[in-house]
Amino acid sequence: MTDPHDDGPPEPLDLPALQRRLAEFAAARHWQPYHTPKNLVAALSVEASELVEIFQWLTPEESARVMDDPDTAHRVTDEVADVLAYLLQFCEVLGVDPLAALNAKIDRNEHRFPV
Repeated sequence: MTDPHDDGPPEPLDLPALQRRLAEFAAARHWQPYHTPKNLVAALSVEASELVEIFQWLTPEESARVMDDPDTAHRVTDEVADVLAYLLQFCEVLGVDPLAALNAKIDRNEHRFPV
């Protein structure tokens, strides 16, 4: 028996597919007027700060074990998702290819910091 809510196989997890899902989610809620570069980068900063907050008072050893606690691990993964979501939306609005930007930055760093 097939699930009536099943829309077929899931879309592969890649950046363009995730950016489409984020854009569709925002469009369905009429959020595009709020998704300006300024607002998205501010939201990105807030979410990154929420990730920092989890680690703020941990020792280096405690921070290395943060994923051992299921509740804390869940908080970390949620904040990572929020940071990535806002970064991808920011890139989409400005037409930045995040993978190409990262690749170019690694190339520059390899030249700046030779082995």
